[in-house]
Amino acid sequence: MSGKKGLDLLRTIATVMTKTNGYDRCLQQLVMVSGGDGRCMAEFKVEEEHLNRAGGLHGGYTATIVDVVTTYALMTKENATPGVSVDIHVSYLKGARLGDEVIIDANTVRAGRNLAFLECELRHKKDNSIIAKASHTKYIGSS
Repeated sequence: MSGKKGLDLLRTIATVMTKTNGYDRCLQQLVMVSGGDGRCMAEFKVEEEHLNRAGGLHGGYTATIVDVVTTYALMTKENATPGVSVDIHVSYLKGARLGDEVIIDANTVRAGRNLAFLECELRHKKDNSIIAKASHTKYIGSS
């Protein structure tokens, strides 16, 4: 699924997911920028609810973003299912503060019969410096 069709799908999924009473509503600030063919780019502005006690972007929120945005990227692949997480690894390289604009770039490295391997980076919009790098493995086979 390419270009506009992929982006339209991502925007629809994000809207449905964040309008629930569940945990995903914490992602309402994410804006889908582009997507398709196993990729998803989104961005958000760091707000007070995204901060830890020290005033930086919360690591758990970062991991949630990785989980969700890589899954969105996977869903733009032909015949892909969202699957379930097997492993998420996040390396935190730089902080982000209140008001910072963050770009999320997720890519499907490989989607096989049973497993999908995804990667993701969170970067500062102002200078493209890396905030976090992540890998995500999902089980996508039938049960």
